[in-house]
Amino acid sequence: MKAIMIKIFHLMALGGVALMLQACGIPVMTSKMADSHLPDSFKHGASQPTSTATVKWKDFFEDPNLLSLIDTAVANNKEVNIMMQRISVAQNEIQARKGAYLPFVNFGAGAGGEKTGKYTQGGAVENSLQLPNGQAFPTFVGDYQFGLFSTWEIDIWKKLRNAAQVAVLEYMASSEGKNFLVTNLVAEVARSYYELVALDNQLENLKQNISIQQNGLEMVKQLLLFARTTTLAVKRYEAEVAKNQSKKFEILQQITVTENRINFLLGRTRQPIQRASTGFMDVKPKLVKAGIPSQLLHNRPDIRKAELELSAAKLNIAVARANFYPSFGIKAGVGFDAFALKFLINTPESLAAAIAGELVAPLVNKNAIIAEYKNANAKQVQAAYEYEQSIINAYAEVANQLSNIDNLDKNYQLKIKQVDALVQSIDVSTQLFRSARADYLDVLLSQRDALEAKKDLIETKQKQIIAMVDLYKSLGGGWQ
Repeated sequence: MKAIMIKIFHLMALGGVALMLQACGIPVMTSKMADSHLPDSFKHGASQPTSTATVKWKDFFEDPNLLSLIDTAVANNKEVNIMMQRISVAQNEIQARKGAYLPFVNFGAGAGGEKTGKYTQGGAVENSLQLPNGQAFPTFVGDYQFGLFSTWEIDIWKKLRNAAQVAVLEYMASSEGKNFLVTNLVAEVARSYYELVALDNQLENLKQNISIQQNGLEMVKQLLLFARTTTLAVKRYEAEVAKNQSKKFEILQQITVTENRINFLLGRTRQPIQRASTGFMDVKPKLVKAGIPSQLLHNRPDIRKAELELSAAKLNIAVARANFYPSFGIKAGVGFDAFALKFLINTPESLAAAIAGELVAPLVNKNAIIAEYKNANAKQVQAAYEYEQSIINAYAEVANQLSNIDNLDKNYQLKIKQVDALVQSIDVSTQLFRSARADYLDVLLSQRDALEAKKDLIETKQKQIIAMVDLYKSLGGGWQ
């Protein structure tokens, strides 16, 4: 048996060398090296050694209502749960591919029979033999067998092991994809929460303005009784009050839509959203440290995902290249084989064993293998460009938010001055109108301008806080 095995492997080796020569016709393809270079800082002359991206979202946000909503969203969001199942599939793929380069052992059993012609070679042999009990062979000869059968592809070119490593990298990329999904989810819940709080403040501001205008309406009605104004002033005030009362229902609808959006992100149907709306205008956006651009490569899950996919694409080239080389396999079996059931388990007479080596290599019409190899190279180049694109996009997002925060802060300071001036103008115009030194339109326009200015101030405050959230997300924070 040992001599037979040695001869088999010698023949396989010779055949392998011959087939290796024909494998030299592999097309020459060029892979792409990804460029991960980034500037030294986000702003010229500005550099921070640490990044807020490493701060956990439970430590970054301070509002307990918001923390509770995010905690529920991370646990119940349907997209996150779907992604978790995709990760489970990727993990199972690792197990499947690792098992591919180990020997397969199967149990098998079979039964059959045949009648051999009397004057055939097989029939002549059977007629010359006798059974152990001295009887002649039966006319119909059976074939009964059972035993263990094994096949094993010897992974000389590491095709199967590289494929298993590709599965590992794809699993890790799926995990990073889940982290990126959580990052976006946390930011989306926070944005929607602050939008809801801002709408509450818009509604309160509108109610206060309606109250002021209703007082103005009563004032012009009194002045009309003393013929100090006209019916036109009364009608203009009534129209202004009605207009603002109708806006109240528009804001209420926006509140309903925002609440439903938050509930959707939390993976549940409509429920009241607990929130702290008072003191919103006094909230100061948290200082976010941007760190240095190179930290984005480690902190952003989407960049890490793209990097892992690039590594998997490189390995897939090696897997596709190995298809041009011959594959070596061993087949073996051991069990019992007999022409009659009563002899099936006789030992050693019915004990049978077999072993064989197998060498297979593509020789003619390798179009499918060549196409697969070219596709693997094209996907590697594609993955390299996607990796570069994710880096550039991350840098642009952070740079935009840093500029946005700076400009919003300057914008907010000027709007505070505008609101203060317009609030004072309401009192001044009202006093002048009462003393007949100003027209009613002056009072009405002052109130309208103050309402719009306060509305813009609340929106700017909302934009400031959302810009803080977006910068935290852009840096790669929110998934920890």
